[in-house]
Amino acid sequence: MFDKILIANRGEIALRILRACKELGISTVAVHSTADADAMHVRLADESVCIGPPPSKDSYLNVPALLAACEITGADAVHPGYGFLSENARFAEILAEHNLHFIGPKAEHIRLMGDKIEAKKTAKKLGIPVVPGSDGAVSPDQDAVAIAKGIGFPVLVKAAAGGGGRGMKVAHTEADLALALTTAANEAKSAFGDASVYLEKYLQKPRHIEIQVLGDGRGGAIHLGERDCSLQRRHQKVWEEGPSPVIDAAARAKIGNTVAKAMQQMKYLGVGTVEFLYEDGEFYFIEMNTRIQVEHPVTEMITGLDLVLEQIRVAAGGDLPLRQDEVTITGHSIECRVNAENPVTFRPSPGKILQYHPPGGLGVRIDSAVYQGYVIPPYYDSLVGKLIVHGKTRGECLMRLRRALDEMVVDGIETTLPLFRALVREPAIIDGDYHIHWLEQYLAGQQPG
Repeated sequence: MFDKILIANRGEIALRILRACKELGISTVAVHSTADADAMHVRLADESVCIGPPPSKDSYLNVPALLAACEITGADAVHPGYGFLSENARFAEILAEHNLHFIGPKAEHIRLMGDKIEAKKTAKKLGIPVVPGSDGAVSPDQDAVAIAKGIGFPVLVKAAAGGGGRGMKVAHTEADLALALTTAANEAKSAFGDASVYLEKYLQKPRHIEIQVLGDGRGGAIHLGERDCSLQRRHQKVWEEGPSPVIDAAARAKIGNTVAKAMQQMKYLGVGTVEFLYEDGEFYFIEMNTRIQVEHPVTEMITGLDLVLEQIRVAAGGDLPLRQDEVTITGHSIECRVNAENPVTFRPSPGKILQYHPPGGLGVRIDSAVYQGYVIPPYYDSLVGKLIVHGKTRGECLMRLRRALDEMVVDGIETTLPLFRALVREPAIIDGDYHIHWLEQYLAGQQPG
């Protein structure tokens, strides 16, 4: 096991990693920008190191500063959390070159799954069902038109690198395609430094279903069920739940075992999430995230496993905690991402939290690094915290979520709490009858179809 872990992140995920380390008896090092000097994980860590000014490129993305912090403190491993350097294959290689352990997958798998075209090819080879689309990158010419016609309009133009909805455009007709290709390529070049785009079939009303996996890097891998992340705004997840309201035990076992078998063949190490679009009973692979997910608490609540703790254990050479036949899904869980944003315009609302009261009670969990008097800085993401609830049934879970949302207080800044208080009372949400376009239609004042 590791002796000391440097947590190369901030906010709630840094605090989440710190808690897992403490339960394993591992010393912790917090790194922080000057803007995060008063952060909760900095206060609670055994040691802390300031690694630069507020901009991420000068602090949390500053690899030399992170290496120096490891050397100064004697850390022997680095946990990247999510975002920042968590899916940077070169960072994992640099750590290895300095005899430091990267708590995450092998660099080759990060690199492979970070290229969505290659990831799709790999998934297909491993027997994972994929969305019909181009075999590789396309450009605004007649070949692209021919490929699109072969797939069938509408088609989705997607950036080969990156994610988060950037470099993604829909072309409903042949006349739309050239502009969609050019716009998506320009966005991809600006955001990721890579203008490569590819085509996929645009599904009309799919669900976004993801399968959580855990591998030991030696050919052992299990799946831990699915999460339904279909409530999204601009391709960003807002509400996640598990199990999905539309997936039965047979479908779960079939797609889960397919994914677990693929991870065994890859000899995948650590936690990962294989993401699908699901429509008319069919799963279509879209990407794999080679890191811990923001929504991992949903899986923890329904399986009883601490995913971050297990991530650390397997990175240190440990065995998987369970065999596949020992994994059980109990009850239902929902997570709401509460952001410091206007609930109507989604304009960021950084500032000082004047009053803070987290909800409590049976089956209620808050993953957050904020406190009363904390100032949310304007330099990073706007996440205030994640409200996660668990119940014996989905109905009980929804009622518990309604109660917890009404109880939660965050004053001094605007938050998305009013949106969730409305959503949890919507008949379609209560019935589980929604898809990936539902929330944007709802927010636009349309009747979601």
